[in-house]
Amino acid sequence: MIKLDQQLAALATMSSAQLRAEWMRVYRTPAPPLTADLLARGIAWRLQERAHGGLTKAHLRELRRHKERLDASGSISTNVNAGRIKPGSRIVREWGGTTHHVLVLDASYHYQDRSYTSLTQIAREITGAHWSGPRFFGLRKRGSANA
Repeated sequence: MIKLDQQLAALATMSSAQLRAEWMRVYRTPAPPLTADLLARGIAWRLQERAHGGLTKAHLRELRRHKERLDASGSISTNVNAGRIKPGSRIVREWGGTTHHVLVLDASYHYQDRSYTSLTQIAREITGAHWSGPRFFGLRKRGSANA
């Protein structure tokens, strides 16, 4: 069996036709009408998901709840981000020589395989000291009440 990193590297050299065939092999369904780049990304996602595991049951439940709300009302409301940051956004901050990535969800933040209800909790986790989360991540300047 080919190692994951070799499979991922091979995707970059495949033609559109080869990517469509690979999509069929990996997903067992015809490829959607996507560009070669998006096909490669979709295949890479599935290969990594198989190798490292997919979303946790908690994240799948959260996604199902949001889908149900979206289907019922046409929108998903949340007060966690207060409209400042769109869900799906990634916040990046370098600290102590390490780059930290936070994924913004509808009702929480995802950092290092854990969910947090505030950026302040994540800033404390990273620095070991109390910080305003929005200020630590550069979303608010010192003394500013709004982002």
